[in-house]
Amino acid sequence: MAVLGRACLLLALLVCVYGIGASLYGVRRGRSEWCESGRRAVYALALILTVAFVVLEIAFMRNEFSFNAVADTSSTNTPTFYKFAAVWSSQEGSLLLWAWLSAMWSSLILFLTRNRMRDITPYAQSVLLGFAGFFVGLMIFYASPFDTTSPAPTAGAGLDPLLRFWTMMIHPPMLYSGYTLCIVPFAFGVGALIARRVDAEWIRATRRFALASWLFLGLGILLGARWSYSELGWGGYWGWDAVENAALLPWLTGTAFIHSIMIQEKRGMLKVWNASLVLATGTLAIMGTFLVRSGILDSIHAFGASTLGVPFVVLIAVCIFGSIYLVVSRRDMLRTEHRLDSLFSREAAFLLNNLVLVGLAFVIMWGTYFPLISEAFTGSESSVGPPWFDRYTVPLALILVLLSGVGPLLSWRRATGSGARRNLIVPATAFVLVLVGAIAAGVPENVKALLMFACAAFAIAAVGQEFVRGTRVRRALSGEATPLAMFSLVRRNRRRYGGYLVHVGIAVMFVGVAASSSFAHQNTDVPLGRGQSTKVGAYKVTYVRPTAVLHDAPSVDGELRTALAQYPQGNQIPIHHDGGDLDHVLDLGAVLDVTKNGHHVATLRPMMSFYNGDDPSQGTVGDLLAGQSVSDVGLNSSPLRDLWSAFDLNLAQTPLQSIINRGNAIVPANRPDLALVTIAALAGSYLEHPPAAEFNLLISPLVMWLWVGGLIVLGGGLLAGSPSGSLVRGRASARVAARATRGMARA
Repeated sequence: MAVLGRACLLLALLVCVYGIGASLYGVRRGRSEWCESGRRAVYALALILTVAFVVLEIAFMRNEFSFNAVADTSSTNTPTFYKFAAVWSSQEGSLLLWAWLSAMWSSLILFLTRNRMRDITPYAQSVLLGFAGFFVGLMIFYASPFDTTSPAPTAGAGLDPLLRFWTMMIHPPMLYSGYTLCIVPFAFGVGALIARRVDAEWIRATRRFALASWLFLGLGILLGARWSYSELGWGGYWGWDAVENAALLPWLTGTAFIHSIMIQEKRGMLKVWNASLVLATGTLAIMGTFLVRSGILDSIHAFGASTLGVPFVVLIAVCIFGSIYLVVSRRDMLRTEHRLDSLFSREAAFLLNNLVLVGLAFVIMWGTYFPLISEAFTGSESSVGPPWFDRYTVPLALILVLLSGVGPLLSWRRATGSGARRNLIVPATAFVLVLVGAIAAGVPENVKALLMFACAAFAIAAVGQEFVRGTRVRRALSGEATPLAMFSLVRRNRRRYGGYLVHVGIAVMFVGVAASSSFAHQNTDVPLGRGQSTKVGAYKVTYVRPTAVLHDAPSVDGELRTALAQYPQGNQIPIHHDGGDLDHVLDLGAVLDVTKNGHHVATLRPMMSFYNGDDPSQGTVGDLLAGQSVSDVGLNSSPLRDLWSAFDLNLAQTPLQSIINRGNAIVPANRPDLALVTIAALAGSYLEHPPAAEFNLLISPLVMWLWVGGLIVLGGGLLAGSPSGSLVRGRASARVAARATRGMARA
């Protein structure tokens, strides 16, 4: 299996080299058959890397610990669901995932454009093959997923417990899909500039790929935020972490690109903007991958393989300086066909929107890379924290939300004063009413949050007004009922109204962000024993009782139940039969009762999961609990607020440590079954005499609307990217007509 995988990588590198050479030779010499051969090389690459990826997945599913990647990130009792995902939790497997996804998306775009842009496509497929070849080269020379060890270990280290969360199954593939999809418009942008074809055809061909990259990146960011909120135990969903920021940067520039291409398609404007944005987005996607792979900046998400830093720096330098050269050398060809007619127009609003998005990207990039910048200039590394980011990003976010409502209200080229006033009445009224209402209701005095609520109301009202007006016109013309008229309106104008839904979703998301970050109540590291209470905002939280769950192999189930029988509450402990070698061993938690004004509101069940440490120095019993402990959050969500709790228990600082010490002294190293019996006794003692634990408690208002807004954004993006019925029918008719013409010609 490993030999087949290595052979696939070597063959993939040869295919990349051949495809690049064939494509460039064909386009420079005018030999279309060579260009076609280069395109087929991309298809072959996708097939070869698919085989390689399947080989690695099979190794994970079959527990082939001779593979170093499998031994490092999986184990015999890792659940199948997570074994499948463990492939991309490893450094080597994630590189293979990147190369494979890149080859698949490249094959798709080249298949769709196989009869178009013959002067651009060979350059584009050379760029796509170049990126794929780079990642295949990394796997061959630096970090191969098919490296093996002989003799093979008998067991693996297991998947990092922090990654055992459902969103981690799809979070990395979503981000990697976004990164690799960013490369597609980048490659065609490079091809268009090299071929000196700067019209809108390459934009139309890659627009859906740009939108797909934006969607996948957005979904990946949202899933990562949900994982942070539900799994990390600190109460937040965004901490301005370097890798989080790295995913956000191409999303911001990609958003600007999607907006500005509409202006080039309609009026032939902003060509320099589009070329610069598409090249910047592709470069930022590579930089985002670099941050994860190199470990050059501290991050809870980053891998520590510093050996990959130099190759990535070279690639990024080529992307940056090559992009600058292409744009500068083609600046005469990128001149706009029309000028901005008025500052009071949709074009002007889009341009200002792009300036804000690029400004946000610049601020975030500066803050993210500031440790490297400070070290380069001062010799000492320093970093900026969340307050610095908030100081500069919040005002820009306010402008962005406001512009998302202003844009739909303005007409192309020039808006008349009377029309603008008529369009602004409803959104402006919503702005004022929400602002005054929030102040009158006694909302805490946070000016930025209040302004965000008002700006969001403006944007939502503006978009709602457009839906209402369009529906009225449609109903007047067709006589359809209102729901059917709205459905028909959206179905026939998916790109426009999908974009409007995205604007609504962004506004809703920022409402959730503003409320949860400005008006939350949090108590951290609160020590509570059974029966004790504390206050969080207007809520009272009481520690009702402890909980425990054992994980064991079925063969020792009887011994565990015998051990628990000596404790009056021992029969309350559930036992999960995991089978095989133990990995997830024990869960200890608490039941919290939350009341408000004496009335029950919710029951929270935070918990800590303890994992095998694979460290014999901790003793036979201590080894089973010496691994990473993970906080499982207790959460109660509603549209108005989230009640959030996390539980922290350090066994070494409690009387329970004495049970571990006694077990270490009497249990032989070759009897893990007896070690489990000792842990059962520990769980029973914990239920009888629970030590005081520390709790993190959070009341977070309106945070649910962050997730709701994200779903609206994704739904709007899918709607905007879906082909209209008329377009599908038109393409089908064109294919039928083409076949008929060919048939007549043959006749």
